[in-house]
Amino acid sequence: MTSPLTIGVLALQGDVCEHLTALEHAGARAVPVRRLTELAAVDGLVLPGGESTTIDKLLRTFELDDPLRSAIKEGLPVYGSCAGMVLLADRIEGGIEGQQTVGGLDVTVRRNAFGRQVDSFETDLRVAGISDLPGGEPVRTVFIRAPWIEEAGPDVEVLARIPETATDGTPVAVGAGTIVAARQGNLLATSFHPEITGDARVHQVFVRMCR
Repeated sequence: MTSPLTIGVLALQGDVCEHLTALEHAGARAVPVRRLTELAAVDGLVLPGGESTTIDKLLRTFELDDPLRSAIKEGLPVYGSCAGMVLLADRIEGGIEGQQTVGGLDVTVRRNAFGRQVDSFETDLRVAGISDLPGGEPVRTVFIRAPWIEEAGPDVEVLARIPETATDGTPVAVGAGTIVAARQGNLLATSFHPEITGDARVHQVFVRMCR
């Protein structure tokens, strides 16, 4: 019997428990990662939602920033949701002075692009690799102080965009056409939070990437 993959969730700040649960539902062994030895022992890593500036500072405090950059360059599969997308981006718009990323994803991300906490919203989106499968349903997506991708390099696969019009036919007021899910090689990023909807399909995609 094949042992399950061990996938870590960076456990410095953010919605760690929710990702651990979603990964378990997707068939992986999920573990929190706070130390270099724990990072070295995983087959993949999730960078959770939270506060990207805080996670950046804590990565440096725990001396995980450079080892994580090296692991990404060496091919470690990494999935970043919301703040995790910001951390994976090579370039940031709207960041604070001195904010750093671990990079690897050839995109420009706008931090807090959809607005403040009160502007959070839910919607159903078609996500490539999930919703385009036979019988595939749209993915219920939750956006909380979420970023979006303003520019993607030629090797980045766009998986989902905010539609130009809502389901009732009215124009979308904020973010229409912007990229909210993307993949490049072993890196996956979403603006939204699939870990809090009970739908493990995005995590299943990442588990398959880790195999």
